[in-house]
Amino acid sequence: MNVPGLAAACVIAFAFGAIPFSWILARLLGGVDIRNLGSGNVGATNVARTIGYGPGTAALILDALKGVAAVLAARAVAGGGAQGGAVDALAGGLAVLGHNFTPFLRFRGGKGVATGAGVFGLLAPRALLAAVVVFAVAMAATRTVSLGSVLAAAAMPLGVFFFGGDPALVVMAVLVSALVIARHRSNLARILAGTEGRLGGGKDGGADR
Repeated sequence: MNVPGLAAACVIAFAFGAIPFSWILARLLGGVDIRNLGSGNVGATNVARTIGYGPGTAALILDALKGVAAVLAARAVAGGGAQGGAVDALAGGLAVLGHNFTPFLRFRGGKGVATGAGVFGLLAPRALLAAVVVFAVAMAATRTVSLGSVLAAAAMPLGVFFFGGDPALVVMAVLVSALVIARHRSNLARILAGTEGRLGGGKDGGADR
């Protein structure tokens, strides 16, 4: 095992994930600190609500791409071979962790949905597609982004397992799913109380509140 290479890969994956694109775009395009607007979350949904759908879409794409970049960079540094599956899974998990707890913003980041989508789009595309279907169905039925995101996160490990993902990737999917759901705990509390907003209603149903 190339221990120095693996350690470097872990650092690089976390660093890629920690790039706060939502904060950067809000600063560049709106001249504001996204942490002081809307829900205060450093995520694409909050950018879309407070700055505009164009910047929000850009933040979504960049957050997904940094998940892909984190895994590819980790592969390049650590090498493939027998450790390839484990390296991919570890890098993907660290990218999501970096997004959620970015040291560039005093460990106040987003919720990992877009970055996780980028990671699984690369490593488990069929599982991601299944999760997207779950999200779409939940959205169509409830118009609540947060519920759709939580259900999609819960479906991801099942999809990775069902489609024969590497065991290390299955474990990573479980951990990332648990993290994403935990980051939505305030949304879940509002859903149970019947106070969570919905798209098209008087309040928004943003997944990042």
